[in-house]
Amino acid sequence: METENGKSLVPHFAIGAIVIVVILVVIFWPSEPEPVISEVTPPAMVQAEPERQIEETPQIVTVDDEPVVQEDEPEPLPIPEPKPLDTSDGTVKTKLLQLSDYDSLARLIVDDALLKRFVVMTYTLADETIAANNRVLVQPDKPFRTFQQADKQWIDPASYKRYTPYVDALTSIDSTSLLELYAEYKPALDSIFAEISGPSENFNDKLAEAINVLLDTPEVPVPVEVYNDSVMLKFADPQLEALTAPQKQLLRTGPENMRRIKAKLREIKEAL
Repeated sequence: METENGKSLVPHFAIGAIVIVVILVVIFWPSEPEPVISEVTPPAMVQAEPERQIEETPQIVTVDDEPVVQEDEPEPLPIPEPKPLDTSDGTVKTKLLQLSDYDSLARLIVDDALLKRFVVMTYTLADETIAANNRVLVQPDKPFRTFQQADKQWIDPASYKRYTPYVDALTSIDSTSLLELYAEYKPALDSIFAEISGPSENFNDKLAEAINVLLDTPEVPVPVEVYNDSVMLKFADPQLEALTAPQKQLLRTGPENMRRIKAKLREIKEAL
C-alpha cells in the first residue's frame, strides 16, 4: 500500500490473500455423506402355478436335427468413463464467477495458476505469513492514505473503502455452490498441497488454521494511529504491531469490512 508520501504500509497482495482464504473456508469442514437408508419392498404376491413333473434329464428340442439356440440378451451399454478434470485457469475462473452475481468479480481475480495460488496462499496464512508472489487478487487501484492531527499520524478512514469491492465480492458468493465446486476440485487441490507440504500435513487442517488466524484478529476503535519507519507505516500500538501479518492486514481493511468478513466466516461455519 502507498501513502501520500510514498511509504508502503503493506504489500497490496495481502487483501487478496484474506478474501480468497475466506472464500475457501467453506471447505475446511467437508460434510460426511449421510448413509442412504433404502426401504425393503416385499416381493409381489403371485398366484402359484400347479406343480409340474420335472424330468430328470432335460431334452434338447431340435429342428431338422439342429439344436435350437436361444438368443442371448443384449449386453448392457458400457458406462462412459468420467472426463478428466479441467484444471485450466479459464475454466476454474469461469466456474468461480458463476457462483456470484457481482459484476466486477472477474476483474478482481488474477488469470493464471489459480489453484496453485489458492493452496500456497492458504499454506502461508496458516503459518501467519503472506506469500508475496502468490496473490490471487489484483491490487486496489486507489492509494492507501493517512492524515496528520495533533502531531500524530492516523489511517484515513477513506482508505478502508478501497477494500470494499473485495468484500462485496466475497459476500456475493453462494456458499452451497462453492461447496460443490470445492468437491469437484478437491483432488487437484490435494495434489498441489502434497507438493509443498510435509507428509503428515492435511490441506483441510491448514485451512482451519488460516481461518482461525483471521477470526482471532481483535477489533479496535478508529481512527488508528500509525507511524513511519524507514520502510513502511507501522501501528503505534505495540499490541497491534505485534499481531501476525494476516491479522494486521485484516485490521487495515477497516472495522466495517472486517465485521462483514468475520460475519461471513461465522455464517459458513454455522451452516456447516
